[in-house]
Amino acid sequence: MKHMMGKWLAACVFAAGGLGAAQAQVRDLKVGMILPLSGPFASTGQQMVNGARLYLKEHGDTVAGRRIVLIEKDDTGVSPSISKRQAQNLLIQDKVEVLAGFGLTPGAFSVAPLATEAKVPMVVLNAATSSITEKSPYIVRTSMTLPQVAAPMASWAAAHGIHKVYVAVADYGPGHDAAAQFKKTFAEAGGEVVGEVHTPLTSPDFAPFLQKIKDAKPDAIFLFVPNGEQGVAFAKSYTERALADAGIRLLATGDVVTEDVLAAMGDNALGMITSFHYSQAHDSAENAAFVKAYAQAYPGTRPNMVAVAAYDGMRLISAALEKTGGDAGGDAFMAAVKGLAWASPRGPVEIDSRTRDIIQNVYIRKVERVDGLLQNVEFDTIEAVKDPGKQ
Repeated sequence: MKHMMGKWLAACVFAAGGLGAAQAQVRDLKVGMILPLSGPFASTGQQMVNGARLYLKEHGDTVAGRRIVLIEKDDTGVSPSISKRQAQNLLIQDKVEVLAGFGLTPGAFSVAPLATEAKVPMVVLNAATSSITEKSPYIVRTSMTLPQVAAPMASWAAAHGIHKVYVAVADYGPGHDAAAQFKKTFAEAGGEVVGEVHTPLTSPDFAPFLQKIKDAKPDAIFLFVPNGEQGVAFAKSYTERALADAGIRLLATGDVVTEDVLAAMGDNALGMITSFHYSQAHDSAENAAFVKAYAQAYPGTRPNMVAVAAYDGMRLISAALEKTGGDAGGDAFMAAVKGLAWASPRGPVEIDSRTRDIIQNVYIRKVERVDGLLQNVEFDTIEAVKDPGKQ
């Protein structure tokens, strides 16, 4: 076993630049992207690919004399063993120097030890459990954490006449994070959580949970489920059981109403209040340019927060290479990304030097129909939000 690990580490060292600085300047820099390209979260993986490719198309794929090459591997979604195996293959066979992607938390957790052993940067483009960046000193994240977007939702609810809330979250790391932070912030603001349910991560039937919530008669539900099919199913069941007619409002993190699923949700999404760091309707010059370029590159597909996180992830990788002169070694790369700041399509962002998480605005939004298109219309802004779980 030790012999095998030694061979693996040797391969990783080779991948991370063992050929020497002179040769490293002329070799392609391979970025291994591990993402869900099949299964229930395939739309998340495709948004990552789209955002990453768009950045390189717009800004060029060569930085500090090195051409960035993306190698995409499917981990099918919630399958940590596949994520880990794909990472091993990318490091040993493909000799990638940067790992990126990670649609869901279990995959990120499984790969983190490999990043540490090989001293390879790992750029998380979606997975949102707070503790991910603590699993390896070589992890940096350009997406968000669930506490970061749940806390503003709790504060807004308490300030707008919502006194009793029933919490419904998916039963895995991000859901647990979202529930814990919402309950903490809501209680501190004088609110009461009257019940809590954790729904299965795969193929949940929301009907019995919603009936239980309706019987509890809260002022609102606070919801988190991973972006994709589950939000569509929950909104449909919420409407079918007439919870709105019973005076129960639906509050959520923005994962539930991402732009790529709003059409499938239809009128069931109207009026939903969410807290999130990106909306296609965000009013800024950077976002207008991003949305236009995305529409031209991927006709008929709307960008969501994953596309923006991947777009920014490629920006981060490029900026790090510029600062290091093309050195993608883990220690040099991580030193380069700490404190990086730029104007993203989502608004101003910065990499927290202490936590390696992203600092960003969080917006309170309402789903409305704008020129015939369902949009998350921002109406309030909480600026420069850090992950409250790491304060």
